[in-house]
Amino acid sequence: MKKTVLNKPVTIFILSLFLLLASVALFPEVTAALFDEDQAIYYVEQQLSFGPRTPESEGHAKFVSWATEQLTNSGWNVRHHTGELPNREEFTNIIAQRENAGEDKPWILLAAHYDTRIFADSDPDPENRSKPVPGANDGASGVAVLLELASSLPKTLDKNLWIVLFDAEDQGRISGWDNWCLGSAALAETLAKSEKQPDAVVVVDMIGDKNLEIYREQNSTGSLTDEIWEVAAAEGYGHIFINEEKYRILDDHVPFLQAGIPAVDIIDFDYPAWHTVADDIGNVSKDSLAIVGNVLYSWLTKE
Repeated sequence: MKKTVLNKPVTIFILSLFLLLASVALFPEVTAALFDEDQAIYYVEQQLSFGPRTPESEGHAKFVSWATEQLTNSGWNVRHHTGELPNREEFTNIIAQRENAGEDKPWILLAAHYDTRIFADSDPDPENRSKPVPGANDGASGVAVLLELASSLPKTLDKNLWIVLFDAEDQGRISGWDNWCLGSAALAETLAKSEKQPDAVVVVDMIGDKNLEIYREQNSTGSLTDEIWEVAAAEGYGHIFINEEKYRILDDHVPFLQAGIPAVDIIDFDYPAWHTVADDIGNVSKDSLAIVGNVLYSWLTKE
């Protein structure tokens, strides 16, 4: 009988192919994280290219058109929730909906504000305090994470999702403006009157800081905070999502809490460029966007 002898390279190739096929057969569900931090930082840059997104500005109008198109292109049903502001023109909340999981499935509302502050009134230089805030972190970072989640989350997710981009969050303590969080307050009031309310509201705000440290926010629903912080710890981000309370913050989650809807604020409030002209792209990290994006992705897709 003639013996067949395989040379060494062929043997290695066959062994490698066998191991590859075996791994595919044994672990068919293993996939890489789908949140794209490069796309997320691009979304920040794109928002900054519009200029300040202050209410009633050209940049604000450009943002509304662009974000609506991005969400629509990602396969979401998009509508605008509008209303009158005290002594101002109307606000525009952008609502993207994916409600195909069935009425018995959880309804999660993910949110961020997109408007930027009219005055950089916390700037150390008095000459800058009449200038608008660029809003790279305070506004654009949360929006960027949600836009990237909108394109990366599975369409077959066993949850009903809303992604909401709030208007008129950041104009409190300014003459002629009624308060903070006007867009979210209007939507919370509307939902409180409806037959069904969201099971959870998750607000992301100022999460692009290069030195990211997210503490538990004191107003937030404890059980909902527990869920997300536990996922963050399991993902290896316990040093970022710090399991201690530090601030009590008036943010877009508060109107929902007042309406009896569980809500959490994911925010890094230790940000030296807050409400200054230095809140620009140089103070935002795509790694920070990726951490928050991946934690939310894991939480939302967790069985």
